[in-house]
Amino acid sequence: MDRILIRGGNRLSGKLPISGAKNSALTLMPCALLTEEPVTLRNLPRLADVDSFGHLLNQLGASTEIEGARPTDFGRVMTMRAGRLTSTEAPYDIVRKMRASILVLGPLVARAGEATVSLPGGCSIGNRPIDLHLKALEAMGAEIEIAAGYVRAKAPGGRLPGGRVTFPIVSVGATENAVMAAVLAKGSTVIENAAREPEIVDLCNLLLAMGAQMSGVGTETLEIEGVDRLHGATYRVMPDRIEAGSYACAVGIAGGNVELAGIKADDMRATIAALVDAGVTVEEKGHSLHVSSDGKLKPLTLSTAPFPGFATDMQAQFMAMLCKADGASVLTETIFENRYMHVPELARMGADIQVRGRTAVVRGVDRMVGAPVMATDLRASMSLIIAGLIADGETQVSRVYHLDRGYERLEEKLQAVGADIERVGDG
Repeated sequence: MDRILIRGGNRLSGKLPISGAKNSALTLMPCALLTEEPVTLRNLPRLADVDSFGHLLNQLGASTEIEGARPTDFGRVMTMRAGRLTSTEAPYDIVRKMRASILVLGPLVARAGEATVSLPGGCSIGNRPIDLHLKALEAMGAEIEIAAGYVRAKAPGGRLPGGRVTFPIVSVGATENAVMAAVLAKGSTVIENAAREPEIVDLCNLLLAMGAQMSGVGTETLEIEGVDRLHGATYRVMPDRIEAGSYACAVGIAGGNVELAGIKADDMRATIAALVDAGVTVEEKGHSLHVSSDGKLKPLTLSTAPFPGFATDMQAQFMAMLCKADGASVLTETIFENRYMHVPELARMGADIQVRGRTAVVRGVDRMVGAPVMATDLRASMSLIIAGLIADGETQVSRVYHLDRGYERLEEKLQAVGADIERVGDG
């Protein structure tokens, strides 16, 4: 099994390209199930989760074709064609690998009138039930049954009638499933308290390009008028705001000056504001962020929240960066209750972190020390990489398959801006 080795102490300098967004890509890919015509996604990141989702689409009868991508390229162009669905069942052996697999539920019910989807897996960061997904489909007229670890959903008469969906709390995944189910409904659907994340906007924009009828994109109320059919489209995946924020934290702790190329600053305002509050210099220049730091950081008080608030997917990376702040920072996790599994690993490297329930107090230390550490989930993995950039000696990060789920060629990108980092195999 691969490991990543980091020898800390190098400042970072240069240009670092930001890949297509993992969280968007896994939402756009199931849209291919909504039409018989080809859907082409550009700027699709090379990630394990993207490959797994492609295999899932193949299981359902869709073809997936990669266009002329060289192994050395970042990003890919994938054309998906679901001319005829050969199955409406998403099996456990694929779905267990990533939670995003549940996003085939809405499209399958919308187009085929039925779906059988295994209960999902993914990162072990706490209880993430899918009850809101199911209640949304029920509000649109679906009949739902859970049996033997599978969700079975059926549209009476083969097509959802539509309806009014009101989420009691904001849910990104449930909003995505509801939107994809609604676009082919017989009638209209109103989704209230919808998530407003940029990835939701990306999904809606693709569906509009495919012929969907909707209004309120980017707001908490979406109104969707179902259509009889959707057509194909070619669409570019949005840049990954979480990847950009992660590398900005790396610059913040290691020091240096790096251009993060190909970003949308409006998608990451809360992250940028937190970086600036911590003493990191961030300049917007077109579609780039120029991030610079002298490594001297100020403590922060942060609380995760749905967009446009501070993203839960940035909490672990900021925690690692704040291990070098001059003072005590307070981080509160409001989205997932078990998202501090990286704390014991950071402590092995000399971090001073105390967790009380959903709040973590991070006291800055003068020195971090390299150590063997283990990745526990995707964003926790990145926090260990960030800490390793300033740790004395060598840090060995194992279970890096978590990183491969969400960061495209991480070690290559960091090497290019001066980090002493490499991937090695056990053999």
